Formats: sequence, C-alpha cells, structure tokens
Amino acid sequence: MVRAPADVRLARLLDIVPWIASRDGPALAEVSERFGISEDELVAELNLLFMCGLHPFTPDVLIDVDIADGRVWIRMADYFRRPLRLSPQEGLALESAARAFLNLRGTEPDGALASALAKLETVLGVAPDEALEVELGYAAPDLLESLRHAATHSHKMLLDYYSFGRDGRSERVVRPWNVFSSSGHWYMRGWCERVGDERLFRVDRIIAARELEERFEPPTGTGDPDSRIFDPQPGDPVVVLDLDPPARWIAEQYPNDEVSELPGGVIRVKLRAGRSAWLERVLLKAGPDARVVEGPADLAPAAAERILARYRG
Repeated sequence: MVRAPADVRLARLLDIVPWIASRDGPALAEVSERFGISEDELVAELNLLFMCGLHPFTPDVLIDVDIADGRVWIRMADYFRRPLRLSPQEGLALESAARAFLNLRGTEPDGALASALAKLETVLGVAPDEALEVELGYAAPDLLESLRHAATHSHKMLLDYYSFGRDGRSERVVRPWNVFSSSGHWYMRGWCERVGDERLFRVDRIIAARELEERFEPPTGTGDPDSRIFDPQPGDPVVVLDLDPPARWIAEQYPNDEVSELPGGVIRVKLRAGRSAWLERVLLKAGPDARVVEGPADLAPAAAERILARYRG
C-alpha cells in the first residue's frame, strides 16, 4: 500500500477530526467511505491523535480517541469545532513569518500565500511597509551573502538601518568586520562612520544594503565574532523593575546588574537602559507583570497613550 504524502494526510486528518468530534460515535465504515480511505488507513491516522493536543501537552489536554465495536469517538478536541481565532500577537507573528517566507527564492510573489497574507494584513490593520518587531531572527540569504562578501574583502557598506532603540531609520556607512549568528539572530559587527564608534547591527533590521567600492583596513582581532551581543555602559540610566513570574523573561533575556527574590514569586531586577524606546517596548510587552520601582514610572503609560492615539486617529 502506497501512503499519501504527509501534507495530504495532514489536510485530510484536519477534516476528519472535527467531523467525527461533532458526531456521537460514527461507524468506521461510514468515515472511511466519506473520506475515501480504507478502515486500516483510517485507524492508523487516528492513532496519531493520541500524541496531539494543546500546550503544555499533559494528558488532560491531549486528544482522546476511542475505537470500539466498529465505531469511533473523538473527545478532548472541542477547539476543532469552531474556527481558529488568533490573538493579535499570534496574528502578527504569522504575518511576519509569511512575509519572510515570501522573500525566499522560488516563492511566487503573487501566489496563494501572497493572497492569504494580504487578507491577514487587512484584518490586522497592518500595512506591508510597516516595521514589526517579531522575534523570528530571519535574514534574507542575498543580504547575508552581500554582508559576508563585504566583510571578507574589507569593503564598506551603505546601510538603511532600523534602530530598535531609537525607533527610527537612518542611512549610514559601515565598515563590516564580521557577520555571525547568536541566540537565533544574525548580527554584523563593525565600525559605524556616522557615530564614529563600533556598533552591532541586527541583520533582520537592515532595510537595504549596498556594497561600496571603497575599501578599509580592518583592525586586528576582528576576524572572530564577539559573543557579547549587548554591552551596557556605566553611564546608562539605571532602572529597577519588579517582575511577576510571567515577566521573568526580562531578567533572563537582557543583561542586568542585580536580581533579587521577593515574596510571592516576584523578582526585582536592576538593569541599565540606554534608550527609552527600548525600555518602552519591554514594558509594553510585559504589561502589568512589570512595575517600575526606580526610573521613569510614566514611560509605559505614555507610550501606550501614543499608540492608542494613532489608532484613534
């Protein structure tokens, strides 16, 4: 027996599950006839469902399949009975992933994915040219190849770069030293002529890049990637936050000076925030699970009000 491809089987199973779940024990023969597969194939497919469910995938949220006396029941799958509803965060993550996939070679720019993406962006109210900060770490292959070529041959690069900390775009000439991957993202380290200092650039925030003919002499010791992704400076403002358990990721993800445990599972973290725009985003992402103890306590409410004003406008 030749098995159908995995994508065909998955699509078929997604049709079979809600059909069975909405009925009280249909006969295996009836299900097989409706979906055009043998009873043996049907049972084999249904046996896969024992490993499917919702996070955290404990027994109480796994799909339950009961086959007896030629009939089948599917329980613990009520979420298949209604259309999928994405949260705003899930929708934006899906939009960003789909747009990144469209940039791959061989993808049809006007195909089914592009059509579905346009509909999703309409629902989300997102314009195609708007910047989304979704942690996917995607970097276009052509861009990576260009950056590596410039770094290897010591050619300067002209970048159109989106700065997350400043929340703005700028054009700058950079002397690329190395290009490397760390913690799921691609980075380029080099000398920025605009600020006259060493800088680290995240590749997925480079809007456009052009390799220049002008060469530079790289300093010694720049051939190997530096593992330090963020270097807080002594003069950066100090902020103290109280974090509830859902916001502990702030202490784990960002460099800090001190972390202490408080009653009720709360932790107090002291960190340096060189850019207010960066801190705004962190606080907005954490929501009520992060509270400013020392520092600009009105930063997050002010940022939220600016965002709401844009939507009201």
